[in-house]
Amino acid sequence: MISVNQRSQHLITDLIDNSDYYRVEVIKGYKNCTIIDAGVKNDGNMEAGRIVSEICLGGLGRVHILNSLQSEHWPLTIQVNTNDPVIACLGSQYAGWSLSSQNKENKFNALGSGPGRALALKEPLFKDIKYSDKYDKTCIVLEVDSFPPDDVIEKISKDTGVSTNNLTIIITPTSSIVGNIQVVSRVLEVALHKAHELRFPMENIIEGFGSAPIPPTSPDFLTAMGRTNDAIIFAGITQLVVRSSDKEAKELCSNMPSSKSSDYGKPFAEIFKDYEYDFFKIDANLFSPSKVIISNAETGNTFINGEIDNKLMKKSFGI
Repeated sequence: MISVNQRSQHLITDLIDNSDYYRVEVIKGYKNCTIIDAGVKNDGNMEAGRIVSEICLGGLGRVHILNSLQSEHWPLTIQVNTNDPVIACLGSQYAGWSLSSQNKENKFNALGSGPGRALALKEPLFKDIKYSDKYDKTCIVLEVDSFPPDDVIEKISKDTGVSTNNLTIIITPTSSIVGNIQVVSRVLEVALHKAHELRFPMENIIEGFGSAPIPPTSPDFLTAMGRTNDAIIFAGITQLVVRSSDKEAKELCSNMPSSKSSDYGKPFAEIFKDYEYDFFKIDANLFSPSKVIISNAETGNTFINGEIDNKLMKKSFGI
C-alpha cells in the first residue's frame, strides 16, 4: 500500500531545509514538534505554496504554476495532476479533520488536511475509499492565522500515533500567498469529493487533472476566502479518466459542474454574507469546478459539461 506520509517526507524536508528560499519560518513548538509559519508572521511565496500543495497531496501529485490562456485577462494558473487521485485528493489533501482546543479561553478551530489524516482516520470517508496509512513521521496543514495550542498538538500526536518530535504542522492563512495557492490547488480534490457525494465508484477513477486561475491575495479574510473559492467555482477545469459504462460517465459529467447549484450566480463572499456567514446553509453543489471533462478509458468516449464564467471571475478578483 502506498504511504502518503512516506512519500511526502522529502517535500517537508525541502521546505524546512530551504526555509529562507521559501520565505517561511521553522519553529520548534510544544514537545519539540515542528511548526512552519507559512503566512502568519512570514510572507511565504508562490513556490512555497506549490510545495505545500504537493505535501497536501501526500507526494502523489504534481503542482505547477504557469501562464495560461484558460481564463480571460488572467494568465496566472495552477495545474494539478495525479495518477492516484482518490488517495492523493481524498486520502490526503481533503480538509476533513476537525481540530479544536478544549481550552475555553482559546477559541482555536481548524480543519486539518494533508497526510496525517490517513493515520488518524477520524473521518468516515476513509472507510469508503478503503485507505489507511502507517508511518512514524507525519504532517498536517492548517488553514488558520494562528498557531495551534498545546492541547491540539497533543491530540494530533495521539490520534496519528506519531511522537511530537516527528510531527510537522504547517500554518497557511487564507489571506497569505501560500494559503491562496494551496486552496486553489484543490481544484481536482473538489471534483473527487463531488464524485464521492454523487456515489460514483471511487475505484473507477484512475487519473485526474485540474487547473484554475490563481487569484490576487487580499488582507481581508472574507475577500481572500471568496476569491479562492471563486477561482474553482467560476474558472476551474477538471478532467477525470474513469473506467465505467458511458451511462455512468455521462451522468457524472452532467451533475458535477458548479453551475448546477441553486446558489450559483454571484461571488462566494456575497453568498456567504447572504447566509449570515454559515457554511452549512450554502448549497453543497456549489463546491465544484466550473467545467468538467470525463474521459472513459473503457470506451474511448469523452463527455464535457460546464464552462468558464469570466465575468463572475473578474468581478470576484476585482478586475
